[in-house]
Amino acid sequence: MQKAVVITGCSSGIGLTAANDLLQRGYRVLATCRKTEDVERMNQLGFTGIQLDLNDEQSVEQAARQILAACDNRLYALFNNGGYGLYGPLQSVTRRQLEQQFATNLFGTHQLTRCLLPAMLAHGEGRIISTSSVMGLISTAGRGAYAASKYALEAWNDALRHELHGSGIRVSLIEPGPIDTRFSDNVNQTQRDKPVQNPGIAARFTLPATAILPALRHALESHHPRLRYPVTLVSWGITFLLRLLPATIMDMILRVK
Repeated sequence: MQKAVVITGCSSGIGLTAANDLLQRGYRVLATCRKTEDVERMNQLGFTGIQLDLNDEQSVEQAARQILAACDNRLYALFNNGGYGLYGPLQSVTRRQLEQQFATNLFGTHQLTRCLLPAMLAHGEGRIISTSSVMGLISTAGRGAYAASKYALEAWNDALRHELHGSGIRVSLIEPGPIDTRFSDNVNQTQRDKPVQNPGIAARFTLPATAILPALRHALESHHPRLRYPVTLVSWGITFLLRLLPATIMDMILRVK
């Protein structure tokens, strides 16, 4: 039986790369996008396109109903990949902007997962995988709002993993470092005259979106999926250094331009 997988944020980057790969591996891919034209493009590419705006509660509910109908209430996996970045000094971030950052990167993810979870629980198997970030491990100047949403996603993911223990549903995180996608181009800057820029050294460690595929495949298909999958040397390095160095030394490293 063809396994159904939902992927959010499929218009480009990691989501589109993952959707193409899983379709080739024999999955039925339900690909969500925010814009109508992107949903139509997903259908043309052989996916089941679903319109979804994670920042809109009604949109999430409607998308969940469409997904459950499309997979006949039997869903194997949910890849929570949709999200965006809000950059700027915290003193420039309004409450509304912070609420929107969390609404897309956490609240919508929570709502969608909650709606779709019964379609996994009823069959005693499934995978829930979420795209976090190296910014879910560390926070730096100008990226506090985005990092806070990813820190929260990490905590949410940990609690969900414990709550689903023994259910047959496995929960994992993918933690990419610098990936060559449109993410940086689409970042919302609170100070457009002083945009937060990625350090020049990051370009040396940037990988294409295909770098996440081994982690995603393992999380979906292994009998023993990992709890976390760092992707890129930056994520691996930060994971290692956080265990090794005191916070004051990490601060000094992270402040280097």
